[in-house]
Amino acid sequence: MRTPLCDLLGIEHPIVQAPMGGPAVPRLAAAVSNAGALGMLVLGRSDDAGAPVRELRELTQHPFAGNFVLEHDQHARLEAALEAGLAIVSLFWGDPKPYVDQVHEAGALLLHTVASAEEAKRVVADGADVVVAQGWDAGGHVWGQVGTLALVPAVVDAVEPTPVIAAGGIGDARGVAAVLALGAQGAWVGTRFLMAEEAPVHEHYQRRLIEAAETDALWFPDLFDGGWPDAPHRALRNATIDAWEAAGRPPAGSRPGEGEPVATSSTGAAIARYASLTPLDGMDGDIDAMSLWAGQSVALARRVEPAADIVAELVSRL
Repeated sequence: MRTPLCDLLGIEHPIVQAPMGGPAVPRLAAAVSNAGALGMLVLGRSDDAGAPVRELRELTQHPFAGNFVLEHDQHARLEAALEAGLAIVSLFWGDPKPYVDQVHEAGALLLHTVASAEEAKRVVADGADVVVAQGWDAGGHVWGQVGTLALVPAVVDAVEPTPVIAAGGIGDARGVAAVLALGAQGAWVGTRFLMAEEAPVHEHYQRRLIEAAETDALWFPDLFDGGWPDAPHRALRNATIDAWEAAGRPPAGSRPGEGEPVATSSTGAAIARYASLTPLDGMDGDIDAMSLWAGQSVALARRVEPAADIVAELVSRL
């Protein structure tokens, strides 16, 4: 099934791989794009945002996107990515207005993630080409507090005819069909793609995802905040969360084990408890103590498989 969004983005299926920090690398994005959906790079912390774009262009001839979190100024990184050929830009966690002209002058399309109908109307007025309506069900960092089921039709009605992509809690073909019935023209999927063979996700993290129930994905206003403070998020329950709750949910500065190293990166760098960091291949230590991002669709992520198979299942009911 093709929607007008597919025609706009040049993709076959109305599926977008969410910009999961760490796992959203060229290999995964290429596998998703080559399967007819829209792969996504995370570029907001790259030293050279053009390098992953050039690498991905060698791996796929199909469209892909690059995401930038507006917690920090991204003009220089965005410029590098656009110069390397990025044609679809995804912005999140801030005001897109200062970036609209930069994106459009390069001939690129702009997707922006919102959490309310009012915000959606504002970003469309500012020049966004596509709106991503992220429901509270989402994993990782969560922009608002309205569930996907209620948010999507409100945003669709507010910005019609601008295309809307639904995000949050979509983990299988039933969820994709449901959000299209709500008026969305595409589905934004994150947790399910953490189970892709091409995602460089630590095997312990994947095992935890496989074992998890929908009730295990908990929302916090500010817990795994090392490197990204004041950013609400959703992650799987683990010993770090249990110890913090047992201590009475103390604020930053007085949390159990705060600052102690729990793992190391592939380069040997220490990873502190409460760091905002996805467990990846090559990390070592107490992986279970880290931020195990997951959306409420986690109970649908039951096996590791090729990204192409995930895309095929997601569109199997359309």
